[in-house]
Amino acid sequence: MKQLRPALLVFTVMTILTGVAYPLVITAVSQVVFPAQANGSLIVKDGNVLGSALIGQPFDDPKYFWSRLSATSPAYNGGGSSGSNQGPLSDALIDNARGRVEALKAADPGNTQPVPVDLVTASGSGLDPHISPAAARYQVARVARVRGLPETTVQDEVTRHTHGRQWGVLGEPVVDVLALNLALDANGH
Repeated sequence: MKQLRPALLVFTVMTILTGVAYPLVITAVSQVVFPAQANGSLIVKDGNVLGSALIGQPFDDPKYFWSRLSATSPAYNGGGSSGSNQGPLSDALIDNARGRVEALKAADPGNTQPVPVDLVTASGSGLDPHISPAAARYQVARVARVRGLPETTVQDEVTRHTHGRQWGVLGEPVVDVLALNLALDANGH
């Protein structure tokens, strides 16, 4: 009995501190310091949520730049973030890649460039909102043709939505697909 009372007291105090007080303080600080990130980095237009800057969107209309494939089910489900766990010899991975290559070729039959790997494979999380500049360049001609724009105009938009390495050294340059597609739509393209 002598040991039970202090143990229950420590348990209760630590539960209140770590299970209630700490999450409330962190939530309050994040809402003040980083409100957009704390609320999901949502992209809102005219009061409607169009998506998140952190989660890819499914695009299959030829007038849009297409994102990476999603490994989640349903597609781009943030609650189901995970890789596909399919190795390079997986028949399912090879079939998915072939299907995506066929879809890309069907949408732009005149394109003879090799298809960039990030357009036919999913990212590690299955939610990546970015593509490589090579993947964007691969799609420029199709998007320009369907939208009736000069390729240079579309390429300029790609350049505007390309983000360099973080702090100049980390990662690779990427193109924000959702922001790029929204910009093309907003400019009447």
